[in-house]
Amino acid sequence: MPFGRRRNRIDRSLRERGVPPEPQQRIRDVEATSGPWDEADAPDDGVARIDLGAVRLPALPGMDLRVELNQQQKVIAATLRSGESLLQVSAFAAPRAAGIWDDVRAELGRSASGQGASLREVEGPFGVELAGTMTAPVATQPGQPAGQPVRRHARFFGVDGPRWFLRGLLSGPLEDEARAGEELLEAAFRGIVVVRGSEPMPVREPLPLTLPAQAAAQLAAQQQAQSPTDRPAAGPA
Repeated sequence: MPFGRRRNRIDRSLRERGVPPEPQQRIRDVEATSGPWDEADAPDDGVARIDLGAVRLPALPGMDLRVELNQQQKVIAATLRSGESLLQVSAFAAPRAAGIWDDVRAELGRSASGQGASLREVEGPFGVELAGTMTAPVATQPGQPAGQPVRRHARFFGVDGPRWFLRGLLSGPLEDEARAGEELLEAAFRGIVVVRGSEPMPVREPLPLTLPAQAAAQLAAQQQAQSPTDRPAAGPA
């Protein structure tokens, strides 16, 4: 990456929280960055951010947020949208002694090739990324179900932070002139703050995402307002 080095602050943060260091592990240097950010290095930039638990996403004008919930109403994915471009954000636990983006990138390349995608490594704003084309379903408007799969321009980029890994999948139309939203989504990715926490987690386990408090309250109210006939029927005891 085109950045210098910064002081590794994760050990100091852990000591302050009373968490003992992991034994027999070399503490790797973390490259200085202009974003994304670790919670310990979050900038005081005045940008409002949407708190999803493990990640805080910048609330930038002209951008929409869509979260996907499983049957237990837990957030499993977060996607930002600008124009016809989408940015899916995922955060994972990572080892203290080494980054995982090199290995993840190689696996993504092999998996994507098996599904008909055409991706190659290029230098991007966040370091080495995968760029090319892939087939993906696209919703025509926020809140609508995904439409028929279409060929899309795609970019995978990843950032290794202190004990976390952040991955972005940016996709948009094949036509260059229709991808104006990519710059805004790049800025959003750069402004993400990752909240890793101090608890031990297996490497590559997704960091937990949650709904913002207001959205969670609205969802609870909607569920409470449902009539008994609207609610899913209970199975046999």
